[in-house]
Amino acid sequence: MRFVAMKLHTRDQAKEGEKEVKEPQERPVAKWEPTVEGYLKFLVDSKLVYDTLERIFRNTGLERSERLTKDLEWFKEQGYTIPEPSEPGLTYARCLEELSEKDPQAFICHFYNVYFAHSAGGRMIGRKVAEMLLDKKELEFYKWDGDLSQLLQNVREKLNKVAEGWTREEKNHCLEETEKSFKYSGDILRLILS
Repeated sequence: MRFVAMKLHTRDQAKEGEKEVKEPQERPVAKWEPTVEGYLKFLVDSKLVYDTLERIFRNTGLERSERLTKDLEWFKEQGYTIPEPSEPGLTYARCLEELSEKDPQAFICHFYNVYFAHSAGGRMIGRKVAEMLLDKKELEFYKWDGDLSQLLQNVREKLNKVAEGWTREEKNHCLEETEKSFKYSGDILRLILS
């Protein structure tokens, strides 16, 4: 799955990237100017997505919901108003619920991409936002209990076991869902700039 995911990046994003920029929202942001309000929207919508994933798959070692709850509480203590989930998060959460019931291969693809992207590029984005807006405060969302590499490897092994019994068509179907996963996640990520 990583191979397919990396190909969907542009060359600017990853050396393995092959994606051609076609839509305006796919272009790199000319000037990265996050806002606290936009970041809060991103965190709230991300929490909704993680809540959904973690209701379906439990005890993976990669859980983020509880940590996001702590981060949102911290923002509240700082005097910020926590927004309600917005359309990108609501849409993605509904999609994940539906896929978990009707299309397990597609759901696994989304699960993989959400968690593994957060563990890589998501942490980098979190550091940038922390530097620009939060006086370098590292949020709980970007911390794990234990060795992250090992946690990811454990999940990767479990996902590979699940996929062992899949036909070639089912495996291909899982991989084909990667682009949709990127679109939904990108819609939520762009909230940082709103």
